[in-house]
Amino acid sequence: MENVLEMKGIVKSFPGLIANDHIDFSLRKGEIHTLLGENGAGKSTLMSILAGLYQANEGTISLFGKRAEITSPNKAIELGIGMVYQHFMLIPAITVVENIVLGLKSPKEPWLQKNAAINEINKLSNKYNFNIKPKKLVSDLSIGEQQRLEIFKALYRGAKILVLDEPTAVLTPDESKNIFKLIRNLTKEGISVIFISHKLNEVMEISDRVTILRRGKKISTVNIKDATAESLAEMMVGKKVDLAAFEKVDNAKDEVLSLNGITYYNKYKRKILDNISFSVFKGEILGIAGVDGNGQSELAKIVTGILTPQSGTINISNKNYTGKSAKEFIENGVAHIPEDRNLMGLVGDLSLTDNFVLKNIDKIPFSIYRGWKLMPKNMDKHAAELVEKYDIRCSGKDCLVKDLSGGNQQKVIIARELFENINILIAVHPSRGVDIGATNFVHHQIINARDNGAAILLISSDLDEILRLSDRIACIYEGKIMGILKSSEFELDKIGMMIAGSKIKEGEKTD
Repeated sequence: MENVLEMKGIVKSFPGLIANDHIDFSLRKGEIHTLLGENGAGKSTLMSILAGLYQANEGTISLFGKRAEITSPNKAIELGIGMVYQHFMLIPAITVVENIVLGLKSPKEPWLQKNAAINEINKLSNKYNFNIKPKKLVSDLSIGEQQRLEIFKALYRGAKILVLDEPTAVLTPDESKNIFKLIRNLTKEGISVIFISHKLNEVMEISDRVTILRRGKKISTVNIKDATAESLAEMMVGKKVDLAAFEKVDNAKDEVLSLNGITYYNKYKRKILDNISFSVFKGEILGIAGVDGNGQSELAKIVTGILTPQSGTINISNKNYTGKSAKEFIENGVAHIPEDRNLMGLVGDLSLTDNFVLKNIDKIPFSIYRGWKLMPKNMDKHAAELVEKYDIRCSGKDCLVKDLSGGNQQKVIIARELFENINILIAVHPSRGVDIGATNFVHHQIINARDNGAAILLISSDLDEILRLSDRIACIYEGKIMGILKSSEFELDKIGMMIAGSKIKEGEKTD
């Protein structure tokens, strides 16, 4: 089968780092070739070279049988390469057609020729079965429709090679299925796809071939029929990784956290949470499943004392904590893995030692006189112990947190939050932005906390993570709980329908 892309001997170095070390990568016409690797493996750098954002120090690129010099993103587009990023590059306030033609020259400058553009869009949409509605506002599109639009924009600009970076990261299961169907239709029409994902079940489902990178080097290229999720994970990490779901806890009894009728309006008077009620019991994990933007961030801040709801109550161990400060929540044993580790969890310009004691800086043994006198030796000893226990890869306890990888930054938060016995853990997207090795570590720490008696509220848009860790699952849509499922009721189709807005009665089956 003919190669539409050949990257040979690609080297890209930055000060103190070789990001790509003599990498070979090829793409065949009409195939889906997945690029797989941990954070820092070199995937983004390699694709940035293909997209013209970086230029390689060494190596060659050939497109459609001809040597290519990709000197800029515009040159990449001109050569038929379309990059679709994980975060949408759309303007919600304008229409679909305006988003599609934005930045392109009109045949009759300075007039837009919108009707001519709409005709072209409709022809291309019909050819590839995109169902694009040119006159619709982007703000009125679902997340799945916005993802389709991003892919369509690249095709409209003449892309023959599509690079899809985590295209299902914020989609429901049904939306993901639709995107996969669309991708397969494109490959039947001769479009070639480079697929980037951390979700191994997706990689197994969609790929024809997989190339694995590790620490800047190519480990292997395999046909998907010759691979398993476990073998791919082992090649990514360099050792065996256990991907199995954890044993479930049924019928936990002792209520630790309960929310009753929680309603929250934001500063624009928009209702974000609508009469939320649920309980979390000692020694169990309640997972909150849903697409990002359905009230999860506000829910996490309310149950950690950062926000106060307009109505409803929060009870911890049968005591009302509604309106209490975040410090009071912490003092009652509430630990928090925040959704944004850099914005809310860490101080990048401080050392590991300082970050480890942020919550307890005013307590013995880290200080005396309620924080007026620090005890540096005790702080250093504590940091050294946590670095070893949690396998934090760093140059030492005095290393600045901002200099750590994402996975190691997450380990710093986990270590700080879980080093002592806790009553409740609020874990929000605990593995977001970290590689499979660090994800596995984080998951085991959460399970250990559960097994030691903590009540855990897990909030994640990653359904694989929710299904792997949760003992019960509550599905949220537009600030409402659509239902709570026991582990015996976990069905992907049912969960997908609920997080898309359908209420399903207890015990109801889906086809």
